[in-house]
Order: sequence, then structure tokens, then C-alpha cells
Amino acid sequence: MIETIKFGTLRWLHVVRPTEEELQALGEHYHFHPLDLEDCRSEVNLRPKIDIYDNYHFVILHFPAFNVTRQFIEIREIKFFWGKDFLISIGKSHWMIKEIFDREKVKTQTNGRIEAGSSDTLLYQILHQVMTEIQKLVEQVDKDVDECGKALFKQKAEPAIEKISITRKNVILLNTMFKPQMMLFNKLQSGTITGFADNMEDYWGNIMDYYQKIWDMVEDDGELIKGYSMTFDSLQVNKTNEVIKILTLISSILLPLTFIASLYGMNIKLPIQDHPFSFTIVFGVMILIALGMFIYFKLRKWL
Repeated sequence: MIETIKFGTLRWLHVVRPTEEELQALGEHYHFHPLDLEDCRSEVNLRPKIDIYDNYHFVILHFPAFNVTRQFIEIREIKFFWGKDFLISIGKSHWMIKEIFDREKVKTQTNGRIEAGSSDTLLYQILHQVMTEIQKLVEQVDKDVDECGKALFKQKAEPAIEKISITRKNVILLNTMFKPQMMLFNKLQSGTITGFADNMEDYWGNIMDYYQKIWDMVEDDGELIKGYSMTFDSLQVNKTNEVIKILTLISSILLPLTFIASLYGMNIKLPIQDHPFSFTIVFGVMILIALGMFIYFKLRKWL
């Protein structure tokens, strides 16, 4: 269903999962390019981009959001048809843009509504609110990275492995999501891509500042989580080596004792086997060998 909010002569239309009839109606009314409508039909996430036409721009942007479990980050794709007196947002799901739209639709009085004198201003206000929420999401991921650092030295490895794996996956997704859009927002800030209102470069620069701050946090988190992952692997390898080392030393001590015990367990003639204190003598020799090897390992600092 196509929903509409009017800001004077300006209209904001929002559509969630548009039907073929709705796309045809929008295309005929606003004379959209068939390839842009084809992009709106696509079920897969497309690469972020902006296509420039004489009477409108077509923009595809990606933003992150937590899934229902609040663990993994997913990509939310939003498409904008951006014209002089209209802004059409198209999404695949009920997401942040829809929530912003619904809040503005509920407000019946001018006071408190988005101040939109042009489609550029409206798009800026929407992106500003989205960037504010995304910054909170990235800050949550940043906290998760810090928790991964604290979990490195805990006794139980399984929770640390799970935490590091989930956080690293989220950071990688954020990195691959934000990187292609840096150039797009930079073109808006520099004025390489012009909208339908004058003197918007400072406003796009504010969006770029948000984006740059978020991008810096994601890059730092990427380096940190990579380092934590390598450190965790090294710690686990070191723990494994320590266990193997202890088991090897124990086996080395028991090996001569096992040999002596096996030897005197054979049904053949052996030294001092007829001696009345043969058991005590053999047992004492075994104790001395074990103590001697233990002292030797201690002196070599193997234990």
C-alpha cells in the first residue's frame, strides 16, 4: 500500500514491498526509468548507488539492523525516488524508515513535525534520524568488542569463541556495508551530485560527519576483533601445549617405572627376586628413579 504525507506542496510516499500494480502506477505518474522499477522488484540486495536523471534521482542505500535475536546484524535496503516536490521511499520490511514515516503521519499538528521545505531537506532529516540510530547500533557492537577482550582470559573457552565469532561476523558485515557508500555521501557533500535545493552541502557534510565517525569506529573494531581473535587462538594453542607438555613429562617419569614393573612381572629368574626384602628394594629403586627424574625436570625448568 502506498502511504502519503504532505508537507505543503511536497509529498513523502512510503511503500513496503510494493506490488506490480503499485510500481506501474508510480512509474506512469512520475515517469520513472524502467530499470529503476526493475531494481525495485529485485528480492536480492543491490549495490548502493545513485542514478541521476533530469527530473529525479534514484538512490539505493544499505543500513544495519539487529535481527530478532539481537545478536546478528542484517542488511536493511532502502530505495529513494528523489524529485523536486516528492520523495518516495521503498523498503522490503517494516523498518526504521517506516517507523519514522508512521511517527510523522500520526502528528497532525505542524509543531514537532519534520521541517521540510524541499525534498532535499526531507531526505536529510530522514537520514539524520537513521544515522543517529545506526550510531547507537555501532556503539553496541563496540561494547561487544570490548567484552570480547575481557573474555579472552576466562577459563571457559566456548563462550569466548562464540562471542568473538558473532562479533567478528557483525564487524565484517558493517565494514562491507559502509565502505561502498562512503563515495556516494562524499559526492553529495562536495556538490558533485546536486539535489533540487541550493546550499545543501553543509547538511550533507553533517551526514558525512556521522558516517565518517561510524566508519572510524567500525574500522577500529575490525582491527581490535582481529587482534583478539589471534590472541585467543594463541592462548588456546599455548594451553594445549602446556597440557601436552605435562602429559609428556608424566609419561617420561612413568616409562622406566613401567619397564621395571613389567620386567619383574615376568616368570623368569631375575636378580634379588629371592631376597626377603625384594619388594621393598624394587619399590625403593622405583621411587628414587621417579624422584630423580622429577628433580632433573625441575632443574631444567620443564615443570
